Amino acid sequence: MLAAIALKLDGTPVAASTVKRVRRILNVALEHAVRRRVLLSNPLPKGRGTSPKTSTAVDKRCLINPHQAARLLGRIRRRPRGGERLHAFFATLYYAGARPEEVVAIRVSDIRLPDEEAEDQWGELPLHTATPEVGKQWTDSGHTHDKRHLKGRAAGETRPVPCHPALVKILREHVERKRLKPGDLLFQGENGGALAGSVIRRAWTAARKSELTEAEFDSPLGRRVYDLRHTCLTTWLNNGVPPAQVAEWAGNSVPVLLAAYTRCLSGQLKDLQKRIEAAQDLTSLEPAEGAAQENFSVYSPQPPAKTRYQPALAGPAPGNAGHATRRVRRPRHGR
Repeated sequence: MLAAIALKLDGTPVAASTVKRVRRILNVALEHAVRRRVLLSNPLPKGRGTSPKTSTAVDKRCLINPHQAARLLGRIRRRPRGGERLHAFFATLYYAGARPEEVVAIRVSDIRLPDEEAEDQWGELPLHTATPEVGKQWTDSGHTHDKRHLKGRAAGETRPVPCHPALVKILREHVERKRLKPGDLLFQGENGGALAGSVIRRAWTAARKSELTEAEFDSPLGRRVYDLRHTCLTTWLNNGVPPAQVAEWAGNSVPVLLAAYTRCLSGQLKDLQKRIEAAQDLTSLEPAEGAAQENFSVYSPQPPAKTRYQPALAGPAPGNAGHATRRVRRPRHGR
């Protein structure tokens, strides 16, 4: 059974996170069977090494540089069918770092765009709903998308996300071009409903195949639509935005954010190396008299301990001049 849950129907291995989730579900079922006296004990192996190891860290190879992002978004915009609409959708993922299910649920009345004449062209996207695509058979409403609150947030809670000036211009043109009303979905399908996940994935795959080399297409580079979110959050962190602020915008906790993106941080290594080099460089220092005492005062706030006086082999100790040294006889053990 354990070997079967680790394989897909075509015989290829499933993700390690899927194996761990299925094992947890199986363990709960077996424990329930033990409590019901159907089984004498839980036969599922316990201990280290029984489950595959998983990693929550983002693979640095999946991140997209600005030149690649410009080519991919430009290729999507040139699509003859729904290109401009999909371009605005993917641009929101790239500039705002929101999850795809959150962007699909945005309505025109939710976005806050500044006036065209305003000096500050930064906007805001107050996210409050997510509509993941789970299938009609799994939703209470019978629709493909299920309406839920934001991930990791209470029902009705809002998460404001900054809207880049470039994204403000794209969204303003998108609303005017499509003549959208305040209550309409910002990104709609061809029939006016929610934007289908299959359409999003096909457009992204076609853009990657058109703009990337064969080696880049086969690599993890931007393989998933979600990698646009990873690219945005990594860009914020690498440009000095505090992790607490990035975590608030991204909808994560600070520990989860740092655990996921710690391998993607770059751009600060040279500055850190210069600081370490200046602090530990000894080439310009020459040993001098009293250097030991000086070094001790630099590295320790406490004064050096006084060494205990050791009496000489002959003669009285200092301060006891004229007095003979008395020898103390110690008692033997056993007496």
